[in-house]
Amino acid sequence: MPHPVDVHVGKRIRHRRWLVGMTQQQLAESVGIKFQQIQKYETGANRVSASRLWDIADSLEVEISFFFEGLEHEGDSPREKTDNVPTDILGDKEALDLVRSYYAIPENQRRRLFDLARVLSEVA
Repeated sequence: MPHPVDVHVGKRIRHRRWLVGMTQQQLAESVGIKFQQIQKYETGANRVSASRLWDIADSLEVEISFFFEGLEHEGDSPREKTDNVPTDILGDKEALDLVRSYYAIPENQRRRLFDLARVLSEVA
């Protein structure tokens, strides 16, 4: 059974790769491995070594800490924070599509849409 941290890191890799519009094949080529290995990392089936995570972070243009955001320690059991958000929001294609579409909107319209969403969520 995969360790929860490996699963979380894998989700964060998939999330960032998807947001930048990179395929598993493109990421694999940029770090010098086969795309099947990226698949295993993203599912948490294989643990990512520190040096490989460094290369992935470089390819995805994020800091190493990005992959650990959203984790908290409670004793020896790391858990994902939820804050009323589904645990696997990074694995939800619809949510990621929404984020990508949101950032494609011009900034002034995006701000208005954000304000509308905030008001709607408060009344729901």
